[in-house]
Amino acid sequence: MLQLILKLIGVVILLVGVIFIYDARIITKKLFDFGDQNEATSGLKILGAILSLIGAFILYFC
Repeated sequence: MLQLILKLIGVVILLVGVIFIYDARIITKKLFDFGDQNEATSGLKILGAILSLIGAFILYFC
């Protein structure tokens, strides 16, 4: 039961990371209202990559 819960958490984290990577520009335009959107987009893509790695490691090791 615990493995199933950990795998579901890993899938959700992985999904959020992938969404951050692919929709970073759209999310940045909706949430932030400052001039330099390229840095915010890069930050969201890096955060998405880190979250994707964490989710993948959870899935791999559980």
